[in-house]
Amino acid sequence: MTPRFSFDHELKMLHEDLKKMGNLIENAIDKTLEAFETQNEVIAKEIIEGDRNVNDIEKAIEARCLSIVLKQQPVARDLRIVTTALKVVTDMERIGDHAADIAELIIREKREQIYNLVKHIPEMGNVAKSMVRDAVNAFINLDMEQAKEIIKRDDLVDELFDKTKQEVAVILRTSNEHVDQCVDILMIAKYFERIGDHAENICEWTQFHETGSVNNIRIL
Repeated sequence: MTPRFSFDHELKMLHEDLKKMGNLIENAIDKTLEAFETQNEVIAKEIIEGDRNVNDIEKAIEARCLSIVLKQQPVARDLRIVTTALKVVTDMERIGDHAADIAELIIREKREQIYNLVKHIPEMGNVAKSMVRDAVNAFINLDMEQAKEIIKRDDLVDELFDKTKQEVAVILRTSNEHVDQCVDILMIAKYFERIGDHAENICEWTQFHETGSVNNIRIL
């Protein structure tokens, strides 16, 4: 087996692991939206338990990346492939953490129809989920144009977050009955906003892979 063939094989396996991790976190976001709308504690607990699988595959990917560096000693563009994968997997792990954070809030809340207090969180979650899915694909396929388009989508997530804050402010001005719920809603919205930010980070690392720069700062 030639060194180049061996490296390409390891890279293919790395991409497969990233796809698996991407599927796990996308499924976790799906479940958070379902648990949020139905206040289903069973689903919320499944999300928290499933985060262990996300952490496990993160460690496996990190180990594979370090193995590639030690065995293949990549340089230049090949080295950027491995270093960006290590950065991307960190953002992906944080996305899984935020899904679990939302699930914990849902379990703690235990009030019926909390989602009826606001209108924009489900849309916010769906946009963030699409960003995550497409960002992982853009990284694996090194699709720079898709990465640029996904980054623009984060503006919509931020806009929906602002609308959620406005809705909560209206509720608090008219009644003190839902103060605790409003605090939890804001935290849930913030976690979805952070998921969008991490998807944007993945796209920026995709651009780094091609340019060696992040935010116009040369790194490698």
